Amino acid sequence: MRVDAYLIPAVDGVAYGLLLAIAAAGLTVAFGAGGVLNLAHGTLIAAGGYVAAATSSGTWPSLAAAVALAAGVGAAGGGVLAAATAALQGRGHLDQALLTFGVALVGADLLTAAYGSDTLRPRLPEVLEATVRIAGHRYPVDRLAVLGVAVAVVAAGYVVLHRTRAGRLIRATVDDRAMVAGIGVNPRLVDAAVLVAAGALAGLAGALTTPILGVGPHTADTALLLSLIIVVCGGLGSVPGALTAALAVGVVQTVGVTSFPALAPYLLIGAMAVVLLARRTSLPTGASA
Repeated sequence: MRVDAYLIPAVDGVAYGLLLAIAAAGLTVAFGAGGVLNLAHGTLIAAGGYVAAATSSGTWPSLAAAVALAAGVGAAGGGVLAAATAALQGRGHLDQALLTFGVALVGADLLTAAYGSDTLRPRLPEVLEATVRIAGHRYPVDRLAVLGVAVAVVAAGYVVLHRTRAGRLIRATVDDRAMVAGIGVNPRLVDAAVLVAAGALAGLAGALTTPILGVGPHTADTALLLSLIIVVCGGLGSVPGALTAALAVGVVQTVGVTSFPALAPYLLIGAMAVVLLARRTSLPTGASA
């Protein structure tokens, strides 16, 4: 096989990885900055996907409205979760996990009842449904467009988190909540804002993945599983780590399906086990995992 035959799977893997990075970013930020283990994260992604699929009708205005509405629905869901988990502050992550898991179950049933059990995809403008030639291979324009948007979102997220006052306030809240309260900012408001932003990212991820993967009854479970793998492998609360892990997951998934279809179901779990075992053995003596 020629080297350029690996180009398309590699591009697909990077694009998929960036989409996973956006999907997992909401979970990473919610846990790392907001301190909330949100098991309803996959349901917010699915909700964004369903809204996008139902709203986009093949025109540019409808596509823009679909993306905005998906992010808005995710943000609203994040706000609901912020209010629901506010009373659980200081009670540990198990209570949060149980509450958000219950929300996820109810939300998934409501989405299936509202949109049916079929896999849905949005109608896109004609130019996005065309193909272009890359290294002698035909490649869908919509995937290139999603890749570009994903890069822009990831870059914007980095700038917001590391170059703005809001980002500094979030990082300060993670490091020293008492200090943040001392400068007149309520840490709980920061937590709530983080969960709203995490929900918006989840809804946006749903809108971006729907044209490629579609959205259906299993979307929420799959999105949550992949997000948890990325967050755990990348390091709890680490945005750069989550980005690296997401790219790795995207490449492993895509290249595995393309080159090793018989082993594809096991490659991701095997790679995750290797990463976790390597991290465990690399800890200094006396340190805990």
